Amino acid sequence: MSRKYKFHNPEGLFFVSFATVNWIDVFVRDEFNMVLIDSLNYCRKNLGMEVFCYCIMPSHVHLIFRAKDNNPSHLLGRYKEYTSKALVKAIAENPQESRKEWLLWMFERAASKSSNVKGKQFWQHHNKPIELWSSHVIDQKLAYVHQNPVDAGFVNESEHWKYSSAVDYSGGKGLLEIDFID
Repeated sequence: MSRKYKFHNPEGLFFVSFATVNWIDVFVRDEFNMVLIDSLNYCRKNLGMEVFCYCIMPSHVHLIFRAKDNNPSHLLGRYKEYTSKALVKAIAENPQESRKEWLLWMFERAASKSSNVKGKQFWQHHNKPIELWSSHVIDQKLAYVHQNPVDAGFVNESEHWKYSSAVDYSGGKGLLEIDFID
């Protein structure tokens, strides 16, 4: 993680965004998205991550979360480390992935330019954590996350984006159990 972006209050509620290297559109297949969903579910059930809001876009992820054990940097680091390995493996083993060789080459190329990554680099290093310290800021980030696929032109209504918690906030049931913001 870049030294520039830090989790200053370990007890805080945070908005983070993180992207694939070179903003590559990886999350265009259900199975790649489900690696992220399943991993968030694991973190919720086993590692003390409270997930209040999420949205998976083709090249990046938005997340509002809190770490019950006051270790947000460590928790997010474990999530990114696990998903990077699982996603590279899923890409390498997917016979339908027409971009397989190019994607793996791009991940290797990104790692070769980084002093602290060996093999393949999937995620960019920074997370840009923003502590959500007021109800106004929380509402603003919640709307931003859920509106992202609408603003990108993928759907007309935020709750129609399959890989988002917007459906949960509109009364439906999404792919991941979330912790609602009171």
